[in-house]
Amino acid sequence: MTRLHVMVIDDSAVMRQTLGALLGQAPGVGKVTAVPDAMRALERMAQDWPDVIVLDLEMPRMDGLSFLRQVMRDRPTPIVICSTLAEQGARVTLDALAAGAVTVVAKPRFGLRQYLVDTADDFVGKVLAAATAKVTPLHGASAAASSAPLQALRLDAGAVPPARSANPTSYPTQQVVVIGTSTGGTQALEEVLPALPSSCPGLVIVQHMPAPFTAAFAARLAALCKMDVREARDHDAVIPGRALIAPGGRHTVLRRQGAAYHVEVKDGPLVNRHRPSVDVLFRSASRVAGPRALGILMTGMGDDGAAGLLDMRQAGARTLAQDEASSVVFGMPKEALARGAADRAVPLAAIAREILLWARTGR
Repeated sequence: MTRLHVMVIDDSAVMRQTLGALLGQAPGVGKVTAVPDAMRALERMAQDWPDVIVLDLEMPRMDGLSFLRQVMRDRPTPIVICSTLAEQGARVTLDALAAGAVTVVAKPRFGLRQYLVDTADDFVGKVLAAATAKVTPLHGASAAASSAPLQALRLDAGAVPPARSANPTSYPTQQVVVIGTSTGGTQALEEVLPALPSSCPGLVIVQHMPAPFTAAFAARLAALCKMDVREARDHDAVIPGRALIAPGGRHTVLRRQGAAYHVEVKDGPLVNRHRPSVDVLFRSASRVAGPRALGILMTGMGDDGAAGLLDMRQAGARTLAQDEASSVVFGMPKEALARGAADRAVPLAAIAREILLWARTGR
């Protein structure tokens, strides 16, 4: 089996040393190259191109975003962004994801070494998954978005919604769409959501992403979409023409009051190693919306959302999974299809059309 060559590009000696040690011990990694800036990286890559790159964004001589865009233009390579947990870092990180980065690892400004050790499994898992991702030069809506301005393992008892009603007529008449995605999902959502009209049924979306990136991502989508896109807040109404993005670090649950839907944003343990978790959202939709819901599981590593999507299908909901050819990482959709949770697989380019068809016909 070919062992991976990982390159770490970061001007922090602590980052290079710590990440180099973590990756050097990871199964499947054969070589780790650590360099302090992007210019040095390009010199090394001319002789030995890495399989996956871990990239800081704030560096001297050449910033990480400029480096990423050059790599994606010349020789697309899986890139994992290491970004600080700050508002400015969130903006630049979203530009990097839109330009083709596979995923993001958050890092604090203080206590860096201990934070990296504490989150080692998650970090290494993201790097290994990124190495298998399909990366290509961006085009269409996602490419335009890369330069768009930014506008100013079960449910825990507390997160379980009320038991599903046995009477289908008790479900509200209002339709609702729930979407779950992870690695590659920011680019995918930037293709799907701008294609939806303001009359679209309400959407609730879980994108695996740490806080505060979800607020910045929602604002970015709002600048691209006809729909009202916002980061979900507790008790926000789910109404036609509105898309709610689950906030990082908290679970988002669909609730029903009378004939209307709203979301509950709450704390709770990690589910499938995630918070927010797609399974938490999907299971709540199966119970309160039943056949009035459409569930869509998109690109991402792992299996979060597969069990919840199966619950939705068994409750009479329409369920779809993104197909392998258009997924950056096929893990989550593949697991849903293997479990019989999805009615069928559809390409990314067809997802917006499928939502509108379901909204008109229920099929």
